[in-house]
Amino acid sequence: MDSTKNISYESKTPPQPVTLAQAFIYWLKLGFISFGGPAGQISIMHHDLVEKKRWISENRFLHALNYCMVLPGPEAQQLAVYIGWLMHRTWGGIIAGSLFFLPSFFILTGLAWIYMAYGTVPAVAGALYGIKPAVVAIVLFAAYRIGSRALKNNVLWFIAAMAFIAIFALKLAFPIIILSAGFIGYFGGRITPQHFKVGGGHGSAEINFGPALIDDDTPTPAHALFSWARMARVAVIGIAIWIVAMAGLVVQFGRDAAFTQMGWFFTKAALLTFGGAYAVLPYVYQGAVEHYHWLTPTQMIDGLALGETTPGPLIMVVTFVGFVGGWVSQVFGPDAIFASAFVAAVVVTFFTFLPSFIFIFMGGPFIETTHGNLKFTAPLSAITAAVVGVILNLALFFAYHVFWPLDLSGRIDWYSIALTAAASVAVFRFKLNVIPVILACGVLGMLFKVIV
Repeated sequence: MDSTKNISYESKTPPQPVTLAQAFIYWLKLGFISFGGPAGQISIMHHDLVEKKRWISENRFLHALNYCMVLPGPEAQQLAVYIGWLMHRTWGGIIAGSLFFLPSFFILTGLAWIYMAYGTVPAVAGALYGIKPAVVAIVLFAAYRIGSRALKNNVLWFIAAMAFIAIFALKLAFPIIILSAGFIGYFGGRITPQHFKVGGGHGSAEINFGPALIDDDTPTPAHALFSWARMARVAVIGIAIWIVAMAGLVVQFGRDAAFTQMGWFFTKAALLTFGGAYAVLPYVYQGAVEHYHWLTPTQMIDGLALGETTPGPLIMVVTFVGFVGGWVSQVFGPDAIFASAFVAAVVVTFFTFLPSFIFIFMGGPFIETTHGNLKFTAPLSAITAAVVGVILNLALFFAYHVFWPLDLSGRIDWYSIALTAAASVAVFRFKLNVIPVILACGVLGMLFKVIV
């Protein structure tokens, strides 16, 4: 009863229809505030689109999220594409998905330029030092928020716990965990279907937040109806775009040129990113650092730090890799180093995110036909539960590298632990927005570095 009072959505009617221009403004804003990696970004979208704006119901949100979780690529960005497409057709999906990472692209290229042109900047280093503990707290909070809504019974809690043990202790690959959870959900949905229903049956989205524009019983819009012909058409168009882009690089620069090799390499990387950025980082490191020598190991680590602490998907670290690789390659000559670096960053980002749009536009209509069908939703519910355990592992991964920057053999960074504790109190106890928490921790990190 009390929790219902805390929600201000008392209206029994859905919100007014949202125009494409209004959606554009929201997706642009989201691109600048989407900190905290996939867990934090999904949490922000859930708060905004399900709880506050009521553009989409909780069950429809989770159904879309479940699909994005099993795709290669950044799941939070794909979720934005899905919701944007569902609301405003193809252009809605393109706008939502592009604005999700474009602010991060320009921020990262700007920071990469400072990094390459001027070396270590104390102010930036101090801000990054302070922001990292905030990210630990934000990811923990996001795991709590998603888990509290997705883990509605002991069976789903058990799946989440087993997924955490599998990835944390047994070091199993993320695809194996996801496939195993899917099988458990498929057979479990037949044996005990009540344990695998989306939403879990403990209070509906209508009771908690009020009716949504795209509600549980809202008919599928015409553009989202499934047909094999439409799926084939999207696949052909998507593959054609890739071929034209790759052929343009080959014709303009040659098959062995840096830009062409980056396009091909990061296409393969995009198709291997099951489990998010950290699952593909070893592959990117091996190719970009050891094989192509686009950047050094130290530069790769610095790029990861920037990718962790800027808005947008964590996979945006590839933009930094591309920028540095273009800077080193000097495709346009020594007098146009920045141009080479910027074009390389564009090439890498384009080929990394193109598959995400294709997957959503191809599979979205089919996923819409499975809404409410337990045969399909049970495996996806189990997968969501498993992902909660994986997100918790990600939070511990962050904490380990923040609290012990020199591994366990080094000394503990007590100041980082104190910042994480303060940030956790801010988001868990006082429900502060992630932006002021990140800014405050960044300032405290800069002050600490100046004093010490």
